[in-house]
Formats: sequence, structure tokens, C-alpha cells
Amino acid sequence: MKIAVIDGKGGGIGCQVIERLKSLKNSDIEIIALGTNSQATANMLKAGANDGATGENAIVWMSNKADVIIGPMAIIAANSMMGEISPKMAEAISGSNAKKLLLPINKCNFEIIGLENCQLKQLFDILIEKIKMMLKK
Repeated sequence: MKIAVIDGKGGGIGCQVIERLKSLKNSDIEIIALGTNSQATANMLKAGANDGATGENAIVWMSNKADVIIGPMAIIAANSMMGEISPKMAEAISGSNAKKLLLPINKCNFEIIGLENCQLKQLFDILIEKIKMMLKK
């Protein structure tokens, strides 16, 4: 299973996701760090991603190569994350056939009504359980 983890700024969310994915110790998982900037990519690689790439073209290209895409909800919204997500990126991610596991982080003026307000640690726990279920299929 090829999992693309997409993040921006310093890649903090992506790093935590990658560390948790690596803790599964499953050789069937290939983790690709896709940063909107080089710092995010570098930090996600340090967290244990198998490979990484940076920028719009890398994210657009790899969105169609991944089985699963993980990132904050903002990765599917043009111009979000302080402009780091271009319209082309958002379109490629949302239009990808990959399963998208989006973390409902409300920093970009997006809020999903009806979701309970979980702490980040709880969101990561839920995410890892979803990945475990997908691996069993």
C-alpha cells in the first residue's frame, strides 16, 4: 500500500502521522512524504518516510500514484494553508482515485458540522485504526 502524506509549513502534522504509521512495522506500507515546501518534506523524511518530494508538480503527480492520501482537511481546498495549497494541487488531490483520510483540523476556517471535537492525539489514533482495517482487506 502506497501512502502519500501531504503537509506544509514545517510538516509537523505529517511527521506525527508518519511516526505512527512506522510504528505499525508493516512492510506492506510505503510512505511517501509530499511537502508543499522543502522544510516540510525534509522533516517528514526524518520522521521515517520511505521517499519524499516537494512542490506542486510532485503533489499533482503523486496524487495519482498513491493508494491512500493522508493530510489535514485543507489539502483539498485551493489557496488554503496560507496559500501553500494551489488550486492545481487541491484539484489533483480531491480528484485522485486514492482513498483520502483527512484530518479535520479547523485552522483554515473549515469545520465539519456533526463531528466531535477531538484532540490531535485522538485523531491520529482513529487514523491508524483505519489504516489497520485497510491492511486487513
